[in-house]
Amino acid sequence: MEELGKKAMTGDVRAASRLIRNIEDDIPGTTKAIKHIFPYTGKAHVIGITGAPGAGKSTITDQLICTMRKKQKTVGVLAVDPTSPFTGGALLGDRIRMLRHAEDPGVFVRSMATRGSMGGLSKAVGDGIHVLDAMGKDVIVVETVGVGQQEVDIINHAHTVIVVLVPGMGDEVQAIKAGLMEIADIFVINKADREGAKKLYRETLSMLEMGNFPDGWRPPIVMIESSLEPHSFAESVDKLFEKIEEHYKHLIDNNLIGERITRKAITEMNDALRGAIMEPILKKLVSTGELDNMIKKLVNKESDPHTLAEEVAEKYIKEQG
Repeated sequence: MEELGKKAMTGDVRAASRLIRNIEDDIPGTTKAIKHIFPYTGKAHVIGITGAPGAGKSTITDQLICTMRKKQKTVGVLAVDPTSPFTGGALLGDRIRMLRHAEDPGVFVRSMATRGSMGGLSKAVGDGIHVLDAMGKDVIVVETVGVGQQEVDIINHAHTVIVVLVPGMGDEVQAIKAGLMEIADIFVINKADREGAKKLYRETLSMLEMGNFPDGWRPPIVMIESSLEPHSFAESVDKLFEKIEEHYKHLIDNNLIGERITRKAITEMNDALRGAIMEPILKKLVSTGELDNMIKKLVNKESDPHTLAEEVAEKYIKEQG
């Protein structure tokens, strides 16, 4: 498995793909490869893109790749799709739109599914980012579907977070209120030629005016028109990348990048502890049938989750002690 990590570090696409698949599937021994490549990571600018399904994140990401390649930057993309409860696979598979970059050796695109393991999105994506970083990619884009916890998790891994909004979906501002305001470094209003785009802009601007920005960065709002107008769309995405670079420069010039790196390290440490401590215990509870018994007790109101969890913790701490 360590050999797989070494090959990935040389830019071997097959090795990197296989390693990421092993991370998703939680194949035993995969952590050895991650341990090997970890010292060689930390050089890439990690960009997180989130927003509601259908907001146009993949289209923007695809054009961002073009913009970054024009600037001679190598790019890695992790497209995090919802996990199928039946197959455990990414429902959308590899993004069709990005296939035009398949022959470009400076671009690596991979879809990921979380498989429901401990740490979920966070652990899988964190290790996936390490793989792309070790490959030598200058910029890593992590695109997540803005549902549930995923949209907030991304802040723990990205230096720059972009939240994509689109007019006419009815719940844009509610989404901002729900926590996206706190994680966004840049807001994008996509499909800005649609009716309601100016209203959405004013509402977003109004919320920003009520915000507090202790790090000195006030999130800009970038308007992007329909991708059916290729020239204006490309120009808008070029402007978006300018803002991305401005934000990254702001983090570095004001010694703020260390805070983002520390936040990422804390998340990775928590995920690693859960994986090393919790997963073996859960596997044992499942294999012995203890977990089934605990579930029955909960259903029958014979006990409560906290009492049962405390009993498990006490039992396994004694075993280790």
